[in-house]
Amino acid sequence: MNDGHSEKQSDSPSTDSADGSARNQPLIGRALIKEKARTLPTGPGVYRYLDQHGDVMYVGKARNLKNRVSSYAAGRAHTNRIERMIGRVHDLVVVTTDTESQALLLEAQLVKRYMPPNNIQLRDDKSFPYILIRTDHEWAQIKKHRGAQKIEGHYFGPFASAKAVNSTLNTLQRAFLLRSCSDGVFSTRTRPCLLHQIKRCSAPCVDRINAEDYEALIDDTREFLSGRSQRIQRDLSDQMAKASESLEFERAAALRDRIRALTSIQGRQDVTSKTVHDADVIAAYQDAGQTCVQVFFLRGGQNWGNRAYFPRHDKAQSIEAVLASFIGQFYDNKPAPKTVLVSHDFDERGLLQEALSLKSLFKVQVLHPKRGDKLQVIDLAKRNAKDALALKLAESASQNELLDELANIFDLEGPPQRIEAYDNSHISGTNAVGAMVVAGPDGFMKNHYRKFNIKSQELAPGDDFGMMREVMERRFGRLMKEDPSRERGTWPDLVLIDGGAGQLSSVAEILNELGIEDLPLVAIAKGVDRNAGRERFFMPGREPFTLDPKSRAMYFLQRIRDEVHRFAIGSHRARRAGSVTKSALDGVPGIGPKRKKALLAHFGSAKAVTGAALEDLEQADGISKAVARKIHDYFHTDG
Repeated sequence: MNDGHSEKQSDSPSTDSADGSARNQPLIGRALIKEKARTLPTGPGVYRYLDQHGDVMYVGKARNLKNRVSSYAAGRAHTNRIERMIGRVHDLVVVTTDTESQALLLEAQLVKRYMPPNNIQLRDDKSFPYILIRTDHEWAQIKKHRGAQKIEGHYFGPFASAKAVNSTLNTLQRAFLLRSCSDGVFSTRTRPCLLHQIKRCSAPCVDRINAEDYEALIDDTREFLSGRSQRIQRDLSDQMAKASESLEFERAAALRDRIRALTSIQGRQDVTSKTVHDADVIAAYQDAGQTCVQVFFLRGGQNWGNRAYFPRHDKAQSIEAVLASFIGQFYDNKPAPKTVLVSHDFDERGLLQEALSLKSLFKVQVLHPKRGDKLQVIDLAKRNAKDALALKLAESASQNELLDELANIFDLEGPPQRIEAYDNSHISGTNAVGAMVVAGPDGFMKNHYRKFNIKSQELAPGDDFGMMREVMERRFGRLMKEDPSRERGTWPDLVLIDGGAGQLSSVAEILNELGIEDLPLVAIAKGVDRNAGRERFFMPGREPFTLDPKSRAMYFLQRIRDEVHRFAIGSHRARRAGSVTKSALDGVPGIGPKRKKALLAHFGSAKAVTGAALEDLEQADGISKAVARKIHDYFHTDG
């Protein structure tokens, strides 16, 4: 999408105010927008509003940039949310495009990159799995695949989830008996594996099937996944009948099992369309200011699963606006099918269709069916969206009640919207890591997790207090610099620390040194005999207390404590694994992979190199006297 784009960003202009007294004062808000709009082009493009910190508040696209941006400064009626945003604008960045459809695609990219608070946001953007039939081996392998499609073969998908693709793979193995083992396992087999014994593989590794028959199975699998299942089932039924007539009852039973496997896939097709071969069905339902978008994947006339999304948006946003923005962001990094069925019509459906066609290099239709088979599919998807949203709202209500309960227990001003929990992990002080996890009304916020590699060289091995001190200094010192006014939602409403009174006192001292005195702190100490449910809680100015071991609050706090413990241990293990691969020779100037290899071959180990005499170093292949001197000085110079 960079082709045809030119980025234009100017400094905030300095002009006279109404009384001529503010020539050097930077313009903000409506005045800045009005001033900058004068010089904007009249063609299509994308604009970004930035706040005083340089953070993107909003990304928008326009057919005519000058007119669109000018409308924000024209004093027309805007929602309170937009008015607040306009008042905080400190800068404007514009990117021009050749066409409006390019602008739409670029807008989706930038919204996903910057996650502006005033845009509709698709937060869950995981990749989808595919089924791959590899053809770069003499005996094709069937497997699950994620990521770039660089392996030679046939790809079928996307599937909505790993569960959906695994279920289909299991069925295909029973129906077509293709190998799923790796090439290494395949090449070393001397007898059939367990999958052959349970009739899920034809055992080509030990020649239990010839190449021609195996290739026929591959062709049948491809046809089935491409939607031509009826022909395959007829052929299998004919073969089963002939086997029965020939009294080949074992072969007939095997064919019967394959037919049943294919039928089981077709029996799961609750959302299908007789008139749609390949399509994504995207249906939205809105209630209580929230929206659920259900996406069903129809490929080859089969339903390959569905996934529910809950885009983040302002409560005043219409369902049509949410759906339009969702689709643009959804296909930003995914291939679109030739047909996309949507539950609601919206003004820019034609533009979106043009943009997806431009990106896909083939014609994509975005259809809003009003009758017939396609409408029935949409209605069923909408019911799924309604049910998923009802469950989400019920869970949210339960979570809000839980946060209210925490506010009462810990004497907070209100339900905590951001809870941060901290823990350390190390082995005798080595590879020490501090960890932070974050939870809120929607559960764990994993994209906000942070790890802190402990850097201080002055800590005694195993000094947990010192490690926690470093973590707190780095975390809250940065917050004081980046968001001292606490306006950006990055400050916690509650801080949980794994430990007892000592840890609590240490953290409180650090925060006091930083001038932070109003942050609720709670330390969670393990129960007697480390029993879950018998934890003790410590807070400044309060006596230690416990909670009902069967209460929802206790269960929730245990989950948070266990999560930060898991994250800390995982981060420590990753750091420790990385350190294992390092060598004492890595930091020696002038020692690359070739010389390192020669030294290790000569001395047997890096430790032996570090203690070697200068004369011995000179004897290694490829090590000159000058290089030997560098190595010797590196390990033997004091200080």
